Amino acid sequence: MLSDITNKLITDRSEGLTALRDSYVLEFLELPANHKEKDLRKAIVGNLKDFILEFGKDFAFVGEEYKVQVGNDDFFIDLLFYNRGLSCLVAIELKVGKFKPEHLGQLEFYLEALDRDVKQDNENPSIGLILCSDKNDAVVEYALSRSLSPALIADYKLHLPDKTILENKLRELTELADEETLKLLSEDENKS
Repeated sequence: MLSDITNKLITDRSEGLTALRDSYVLEFLELPANHKEKDLRKAIVGNLKDFILEFGKDFAFVGEEYKVQVGNDDFFIDLLFYNRGLSCLVAIELKVGKFKPEHLGQLEFYLEALDRDVKQDNENPSIGLILCSDKNDAVVEYALSRSLSPALIADYKLHLPDKTILENKLRELTELADEETLKLLSEDENKS
């Protein structure tokens, strides 16, 4: 996952991105470890209700392999949603491998096509999500640093982490929160 600071910097550039997370658990898809992008897309569409619940509220499904035409060429967006709360289209590109910077160029092209040819006048600019099975946070940060498009790169897991790992992470977060609380209380006492 991206650090909280990096994630905040990315989401601060576009309010719409705060509706998305940088990691999803898609265990309900019941896919094998060695699956193809087409299998992932079909499993998501077949389990649309659970997928939308994982993503959050206000998402409505628009299409699968949604066709946009630029010039005389056809291009297909893996999944297209509309978010009612944000009043915008949400393009999702699926990648079964590790994130590569060129994936962002593809998504930015799709967002431009959506904004020019599909978006209605009363809607906000489209936002995009690249959902990949793995990502290197440093590569993601570099790829997004000069991007003007409202886009986020998220990874997905087909299974929840082991219970022990989750318990350890929860303990670490609790200890960190306790330290921050004590630090804030100490600062408040010093001001008094």
